[in-house]
Amino acid sequence: MLKHRTLGHQGLEVAELGLGTMGMTAFYGSGGTKEDHIGVIRHAHELGVTLFDTAELYNRGNGSNELLLGEAVKPFRDEVVIATKFGFAYDDAGNSIGPDSSPARIRQVAENSLRYLQTDVIDVFYQHRPDPHVPVEDVAGAVKDLIDEGKVRFFGLSESGPETLRRAHAVQPVSVLQTEYSIFERDVEDAVLPVVRELGIGFVAYSPLGRGFLTSVVKPADQYDETDFRRHHPRWQGENYEKNKRAIDQLSQLASDKGITPAQLALAWLLAQGDDIVPIPGTRSLPRLEENLGAADVALTPADLERIHEIVPEGAYGPRYPAGRVPVWE
Repeated sequence: MLKHRTLGHQGLEVAELGLGTMGMTAFYGSGGTKEDHIGVIRHAHELGVTLFDTAELYNRGNGSNELLLGEAVKPFRDEVVIATKFGFAYDDAGNSIGPDSSPARIRQVAENSLRYLQTDVIDVFYQHRPDPHVPVEDVAGAVKDLIDEGKVRFFGLSESGPETLRRAHAVQPVSVLQTEYSIFERDVEDAVLPVVRELGIGFVAYSPLGRGFLTSVVKPADQYDETDFRRHHPRWQGENYEKNKRAIDQLSQLASDKGITPAQLALAWLLAQGDDIVPIPGTRSLPRLEENLGAADVALTPADLERIHEIVPEGAYGPRYPAGRVPVWE
């Protein structure tokens, strides 16, 4: 059974590994049926997962991801933590057209999410990205109102930097920051994690498997489906891909020597970075789910951690996002 960790100082307790549901409806091409995805979510719960992550952005304009998660967890809703996110405006086709964290929009998203998720309360409500047009104090105040009304339990931020964290936390305590973190993505280590720990904020690591690079199934960009955003991602292109592939080959050898998979090595590495960190690997596959959760039983030695650092001292080759899609840290 998975152990539990406490995120932040407001009493948010979750299992040490969660489940991200984004890929079930968005960004990673097609794969599996609704019934398959519900099966994965419910099996995750059977195996001890308590944190399930979704977002308005993953709904594709029709509530799809939140509806899926709400239906899947309905039989055991009170036993799990549902996290969802706000922060964008959309056109009539459901495509994001830019940030919108205005208080009125936050409330609108909250009401929609409550309905889609078939719940009376959102456990964690994240701002998906900082909005340059709305002071974070106004964002924190809007979520505080929802907390006071009993519609939200915990306030979270995603992809926010030290200054934004401090300003928001002064208005409404931030329970958790969600940002990409993995062996391949280490930017949070120098500036963000120290402030998170100073303020007593938990950390949820998304894309803990390097968007699929830190697994046993790796292929170059042109072998992904047209609807899979990795087809256009710089880390899967040309020389970047070749260098990253050499790194994963070395990590795979280390994993093999320990009798585990590359994914389990990557997740165990994250768990070893602090007991205030909870990774949320996403998958649409039951075998992959079981593989990922097996990382909780992996103990890495100091020598293992040193070897990983030797192989990947600073993260992956290539920028984190294609040009024009770099997240804002403030």
